[in-house]
Amino acid sequence: MDLIKEYNENELTITVKDKIDTVTAPDFENEIMDEMGNFNSLIVDLTDLKYISSAGLRVLVATEKKLKPEGIPFVIKINETIEEILVMSGFDKILNIEK
Repeated sequence: MDLIKEYNENELTITVKDKIDTVTAPDFENEIMDEMGNFNSLIVDLTDLKYISSAGLRVLVATEKKLKPEGIPFVIKINETIEEILVMSGFDKILNIEK
C-alpha cells in the first residue's frame, strides 16, 4: 500500500495506491485516525487502487460512521474495479462515492 496525505486548507485528501488488505488495513485506519480533528472534509482517493479486502471496506465504513454524526463530508473516489467490489458488497449505498 502506498499512501499520500495532502492538505488543501482544511480538506484532507488521502490517496491510496496498490492494495488495501488484511495486512495493510490497520495502517490505513491509523493514518486516517491520526488526522482526526485536523480536517473539515475528507477525500479518500482510491482511483489507483487495484484491490480492497473486507478489512479495507471496514475501515471505510468505520470512517463514515465516525464522520457523519460530526457533519464532516467524506468522499471516496473510485475506479471501476473498486466500484464492482462496493456494489457487490452493498457499500455503494452507504458510502459517498465518486467516479
